[in-house]
Amino acid sequence: MYSLNSEKKDPSKSLFEKDTTGECKMLSDCGYSDTAIQYYMEKPYMGSLPDADQVSEMIGSCGDTAKIFLKIDQDKITDIRYQILGCPGAISAAMATVDIVKGKSIDQARTLNDGHVFNKLVDLPAKKHHCIQLAVKALHKAIDEYKNGHSDLKDVGCQSVCSAPLDCCKNNTIQSS
Repeated sequence: MYSLNSEKKDPSKSLFEKDTTGECKMLSDCGYSDTAIQYYMEKPYMGSLPDADQVSEMIGSCGDTAKIFLKIDQDKITDIRYQILGCPGAISAAMATVDIVKGKSIDQARTLNDGHVFNKLVDLPAKKHHCIQLAVKALHKAIDEYKNGHSDLKDVGCQSVCSAPLDCCKNNTIQSS
């Protein structure tokens, strides 16, 4: 096999090692701050919470999708995770949102606005400001649904893998009156 690089590399290592230098430089050149880049690269709050008290989902104006998982104890957000199908702006905005609201009351978290997240990120390309809106609106939607009694996750469609096996919608039966 012909290679442009004269160094011989172990193919098994190249599958697991990722050179992020070029990606970070490209993001920086596009106007992402070091803070935003770090959130994107590390994705510290990306994932799900199997015992979430609220799960909500939202699609942004660009088509990016945010799913948010809230763990709430005595009206305080004790844990929060996002699943993002989207660009670096959407991911970094969601991760910054978690750092701002985790540990706060749901009423305090509900006051979060785009400016708070932008300030936490330091800078984001102007064409990516809608990504901040997605993270904030998804959080607001989750809090509103939780406060309005949707915390039992009745309005979440059935998944192939249930995050709450004991309360799985497949186990619920419709009782006729």
